Amino acid sequence: MSRSLKSYSRIVVKIGSALLVGDGELKRAWLDALVCDVVGLAKTGAEVLLVSSGSIALGRGILGLPRGPLKLEESQAAAAAGQIALAQAYADALGTHGMKAGQILLTLGDTEERRRYLNARATIGTLLKLGAVPIINENDSVATSEIRYGDNDRLAARVATMASADCLVLLSDIDGLYTAPPALNPEAVFLPEVPRITAEIEAMAGSAGSELSRGGMKTKIDAGKIATSAGTSMVITSGKELNPLQRLQDGARGTWFPALNSPASARKAWIGGHLEPRGTITLDDGAVRAMLSGKSLLPAGVAEVSGTFGRGDAVMLADRTGRTIGRGLIAYDADEAQLIAGRNSREIEAIVGYPGRAEMIHRDDLVLEDAFLNGSG
Repeated sequence: MSRSLKSYSRIVVKIGSALLVGDGELKRAWLDALVCDVVGLAKTGAEVLLVSSGSIALGRGILGLPRGPLKLEESQAAAAAGQIALAQAYADALGTHGMKAGQILLTLGDTEERRRYLNARATIGTLLKLGAVPIINENDSVATSEIRYGDNDRLAARVATMASADCLVLLSDIDGLYTAPPALNPEAVFLPEVPRITAEIEAMAGSAGSELSRGGMKTKIDAGKIATSAGTSMVITSGKELNPLQRLQDGARGTWFPALNSPASARKAWIGGHLEPRGTITLDDGAVRAMLSGKSLLPAGVAEVSGTFGRGDAVMLADRTGRTIGRGLIAYDADEAQLIAGRNSREIEAIVGYPGRAEMIHRDDLVLEDAFLNGSG
């Protein structure tokens, strides 16, 4: 794994609120320096996407909201006001270098629901093709659970997966992962590289964040799990100083998380990381064997259908004993899936009234559990 940003072709950079906003005002010198770094990477041929927090923190200052926790509706109002100023600041800073910005507002749901995911992916790809820098933020003015979670780290990892990026940079108020929170334990040891995220590594992550940077180290480790499984290398480094990307390029301290040796495609990584499967499809023994050999799931191999889901939703796949085999994107609504379960694909049109897909779940839309892939299932 390379630790030189110049060796990566598509880089997602996550920027925390505390780095970009102070006392309700934008840190313009910091932003200008960051944009200089982005321009420098672009000159080497790299494509850069920015996942930027800061709209709520900036809007808090614009609207004169007090310090301390905000009510949900206050957070949404702050985001609505702050997002305008934030987008304009990025456009102005990039514009001085002859580059353009394109704003994309997402919620985690946009990276989980199939049609919205594909639309967002296409928008990002088109912006990059046109030479613009996508500026991505959570759509905090309408989001609810996402604001309470307060996490752009995981969103950045999902954007990296969606965009097929090969590097994710998390700019933080700390320079990497330690064996314990260094502010609480002076004997904490810095880890320059984490080959694989294990339970022990997860236990090292502190849960606290500052007032503005609400994610904490735990969400960064969660982001690492999403990114590395998708074939994206990740680094956590400090963004406190000016020109943080150039500093990283010059050897500044950071904790690197190499992509796994056999990265999943971005599509399969998204399916595998889907948060909320909408139902469960129970398979007969023959269907389990067929899937393990790389085949699609046909209706004939389905023993039972449960849950409420629509076409394109993610569902869990289980064998007759209830063991989870994997998950996939289903080609039929729940009521239709129940009707054609156990039937031959040639009967589908007569049953549902239109010539649907022969497969209940196509093999390209299937992700199997590691235990089954490794033969231990």
